[in-house]
Amino acid sequence: MSQVATYLSRSYIPKREHKVGAHLLQRLPEGVQDRPYTLFRLKPLSPIIGAEIDGVDLGKPIPPELKEELHRAFLEWKVIFFRNQNISSAEQLAFARLWGGIERHPFLPQGSVEEVTRFEKNEKAIGMENTWHTDVTWRLKPALGSVLRLSEVPPQGGDTLWADMAAAYDNLPEEVKVQIDGLTAIHDFTGSFGRGLTPEQLVAKQEEYPAAEHPVVRIHPETGRKTLFVNAAFTVRIIGLEAEESEKLLQYLFKQAHVPEYQVRFHWEKNSVAFWDNRATQHYAVSDYYPNRRIAERISIEGDLPE
Repeated sequence: MSQVATYLSRSYIPKREHKVGAHLLQRLPEGVQDRPYTLFRLKPLSPIIGAEIDGVDLGKPIPPELKEELHRAFLEWKVIFFRNQNISSAEQLAFARLWGGIERHPFLPQGSVEEVTRFEKNEKAIGMENTWHTDVTWRLKPALGSVLRLSEVPPQGGDTLWADMAAAYDNLPEEVKVQIDGLTAIHDFTGSFGRGLTPEQLVAKQEEYPAAEHPVVRIHPETGRKTLFVNAAFTVRIIGLEAEESEKLLQYLFKQAHVPEYQVRFHWEKNSVAFWDNRATQHYAVSDYYPNRRIAERISIEGDLPE
């Protein structure tokens, strides 16, 4: 029987895994009650991740009670957005410093001050951040979060997406949760930032930034939620598994960030700011605006050792 006849007879239907219907979408940790915000207006952009905040000027001093409420929104929504923020790099830096020390990126261009990373895209510099990733997981202590401001936006395109990796973990099949419980993985910059270095520079940077080992499932240090902590940009191998088995499992886990139910998509306007929890999310910068200009400045906040 020919392949066409086999198909038409319905004797061969491929078996494929599909998760259809409602997903488990839990925005808050167990036992945490939803409370209103009193010092600003908050507009959710999805059921579980991403919210716009109105009524806060990031160029002005942030009093402790406002910082506390912004931090609660940051934890509960994983990424918060502010529009119409005509602020300087120094003011952006002052806001980021409210959450901790500032880390410098060793591979990306600096902005007006060395703590600022500048992304200037145009007809000569193409956007290369269009892969799902969590920032700098190749560090022993990956960033807590980042504050990103766009000072110039393309006429169309240039959106950024974030995915809630606690939701991604929650919706894994139970047998996969059991399989990955207690596993750790190697994270390395070599396959990404290492490609632009000379052999001598690569060796020096590998000595300065040795490969990091992190749990495949991270416990968020503030919310206590389990989050899937592997990403296609920097996670290279699961320890204790053969190379083929490791890669097969990693490719499956990487795809969890692609599920739209776990995502929010933000359309940038000039002087928009995003502040995201790097411990709870992955993000993807859409590169669909070439050859138009898109200028962004990012400040990253020092994190802790994942557990």
